[in-house]
Amino acid sequence: MMIGNAAVVGGGVIGGGWIARLLQNGVNVRVFDPAKDARQKIDAVLENAALAFENLIEGPRPGLGRLEYCNSISEAVDGVPLIIEAVPERLELKQSVYREIEDHAPVDALIASSTSGLLPSDLQADMKHPGRLLVAHPFNPVYLLPLVELVGGNETVPETIEKAKGFYSFLGMKPLHVRKEIEAFIADRFLEAVWREALWLVKDEIATTEEIDDAIRFGFGLRWAQMGLFETYRVAGGEAGMKHFIEQFGPCLKWPWTKLMDVPDLTDELVDKIAAQSDAQSGHHSIRQLERIRDKNLVGILKALKVNDWGAGKTLSGYEQQLSLDFGEKR
Repeated sequence: MMIGNAAVVGGGVIGGGWIARLLQNGVNVRVFDPAKDARQKIDAVLENAALAFENLIEGPRPGLGRLEYCNSISEAVDGVPLIIEAVPERLELKQSVYREIEDHAPVDALIASSTSGLLPSDLQADMKHPGRLLVAHPFNPVYLLPLVELVGGNETVPETIEKAKGFYSFLGMKPLHVRKEIEAFIADRFLEAVWREALWLVKDEIATTEEIDDAIRFGFGLRWAQMGLFETYRVAGGEAGMKHFIEQFGPCLKWPWTKLMDVPDLTDELVDKIAAQSDAQSGHHSIRQLERIRDKNLVGILKALKVNDWGAGKTLSGYEQQLSLDFGEKR
């Protein structure tokens, strides 16, 4: 489902990523963000996205969409079919934004929140037309990572989810419909569990931030990038498959290895330790340099997976094929 115009309310890291992905797909974007440095931050994201997309997409692409900065929410949302909300994670703030959106947006416009944990039923509680709101939770960098978790609330109508699937597929993404409302959805629940364990490993001086990152990026992170969790363990079970793996390793889950539900106190001492280790690990690069290193590596991984038409690479392959059909004759 092609989109011609969209609005983004909030131009931070996530909002800027949405703007970049939309523009790279030829969508005209109106933006409202009252921060004085909003344009500077957004421009930096757009520059990174342009470099990444140039290396990622092999074949025809749409022309770059037009970006317009607006002075109000009302100006941004007037007449657009897709409105992306990416303001800070405060329920009252988001609800106030929806009130203003509903006063000025088309009644059939889809409203998508980028929240990483707030429940859509809470978000839509005070809306006049709550059926058109859903959560569309992306992952940073939004312009490269294809996953977007779609979560409806109690009042969200099925047509809203289906419409969103079409929109985000057009943008080259992998919509994952989270069928039941749950805090932090699916992916962030995994990340929180890993984060808790990592904090304990640093606090107990078992590993540094760099050593923990090495354990991920040189080990299971590479497996997860292509197969996820369950498929990885199915392979680990050998010819006998998943049932054998669970029978063999399941008892380990009862051993006192994890502090899954216990979080260390984030004392000044622990925070300073983590910050110092992180500075030693990555402080010789600027954030902009780290973003571009990240993007270059992600492009390489995505293109490698595309060769085998697997995982996120399969999504990229389908996206490029659709771009060829839509824009191949125009170039």
